[in-house]
Amino acid sequence: MQIHIEPDLAIPMPDKDLPFSDFHEKAIAACNSAEFLGLDTKPDEDDKKIAEQAAYDIAEEPVTANKKLLKKSTTFTPATYKQVRGVLDEFSIRVVDNATQIRLLVTNKLILESDNPDPKVRIRALELLGKITDVGLFTEKSEVTVTHRSSEELVSSLRAKIQKLMHTDEDAIDAEVIEINGETIDLDEELGTKEPWDV
Repeated sequence: MQIHIEPDLAIPMPDKDLPFSDFHEKAIAACNSAEFLGLDTKPDEDDKKIAEQAAYDIAEEPVTANKKLLKKSTTFTPATYKQVRGVLDEFSIRVVDNATQIRLLVTNKLILESDNPDPKVRIRALELLGKITDVGLFTEKSEVTVTHRSSEELVSSLRAKIQKLMHTDEDAIDAEVIEINGETIDLDEELGTKEPWDV
């Protein structure tokens, strides 16, 4: 049985291929095409190196790496696309979008570990569960009390402290001279703190 195909000439054909704006989308499309066509997509060492480098580049500078990979991807094989897509799917660059999922994953893993037969693991898991912001069981809180005082109070307080430091105590006694082996020792001279006018 022969199939007759008639093109719809009312729809204009694009001058060139529709460009992808995101490399991850291009990798997904290329993998789907390779799978549909039954192409060999078993990655070799070169494919793994390219995928690893692509993941590092995207993690460091997503916008620049995306443009660079879109230009460079014309030389990629189906196996390279498959490897790159696998890495990007596993370590998604949209961590912010998946923050809630990651939070739930970590919480669920901690809940599972709280039933661990090892008491150290169990206690640590429970401690970390208690530190989750929503729970706030072991959150360390520090309170700071600020006492506001007027300028006049601060000035009078400082004056009182300065007056206390300036006035000698009436009960204070002068230093006693100590003789060692019949010699009088000048402590200022020994320590090198004697001023020239003290002679």
